Amino acid sequence: MSDENRPEDGLPPKRELPPERPVSSGQEPPRQEPPSRESPGREPSGQESPVGAAPEAGKGDGGGAKLTGRQRLAQAVWPPRVTRAQLIVALLLFVLGLGLAIQVRSTSENSALRGARREDLVRILDELDNRTKRLEEEKRKLDGQRTELETSSDQAEEARKQTREKEAQLGVLAGTVAAEGPGIHMKINDRTGAADADTLLDAVQELRAAGAEAMEINGVRVVASTHFTDSGGRVSVDGHRIEQPYRFEVIGKPADLEPALNIPGGVVQTLKNKQATVEVTRSGKITVDALRQVKRPDYARSSSQ
Repeated sequence: MSDENRPEDGLPPKRELPPERPVSSGQEPPRQEPPSRESPGREPSGQESPVGAAPEAGKGDGGGAKLTGRQRLAQAVWPPRVTRAQLIVALLLFVLGLGLAIQVRSTSENSALRGARREDLVRILDELDNRTKRLEEEKRKLDGQRTELETSSDQAEEARKQTREKEAQLGVLAGTVAAEGPGIHMKINDRTGAADADTLLDAVQELRAAGAEAMEINGVRVVASTHFTDSGGRVSVDGHRIEQPYRFEVIGKPADLEPALNIPGGVVQTLKNKQATVEVTRSGKITVDALRQVKRPDYARSSSQ
């Protein structure tokens, strides 16, 4: 036993308090907080609330109403506080968006040929070239007729001659007179049903674009008002049901008609892809003798009457 705890003069040993924890320099001794009054239903004051937990709504530092995050956001947004710089920026963005919308619209209107295939573009260019040549040839003929009328001594006789020629030309186009000349034969055999009314109409349109002047299909004359319909698995031309094989007799320039049908993506290639057989042959003499009756128009009248 140490000297400090040894009893002296018969007295009981002294009890000393445990030594206090030493406090480092610059550090304040811990303070004992008075017990705080806690509201019922809340956690004890010794436990800290989780980090980021929102304070209770309606309780603030001074005891007044405290706004929630949503309420503070609403107050920051409304009423709007717009400055002059923000108005200028908004106006510039509106003008820029309007310009872009107009540009996109104008580009989309002219993009029909941009998305076309190469073979389609080749076909369109060929058709345009052929149409330009035909128009130039017609212009030369009309110029020659005008010169003959101006220089002829008997202008009345020359005028009657040209009238008869014009009548014959219109009769060929209207299908009221027979026609003959160079052209092509086209024969279509189809066992799969690929050659429907739409396909035959596409063939007629391509031939017309290539310069066909007269045409008949299985003995039915094809004119401007000709229509094709599907009926019972068969094709009707102007109400006349035709049977396979479909035979086209076409008058025109063979060097223009045959390439128009055989271009990539054309009628011949489309039918062959659908297991149909197509034969196109040139001929120096094609006869189109199927005629149509003249139908008097119900409403249209000549403007010269």
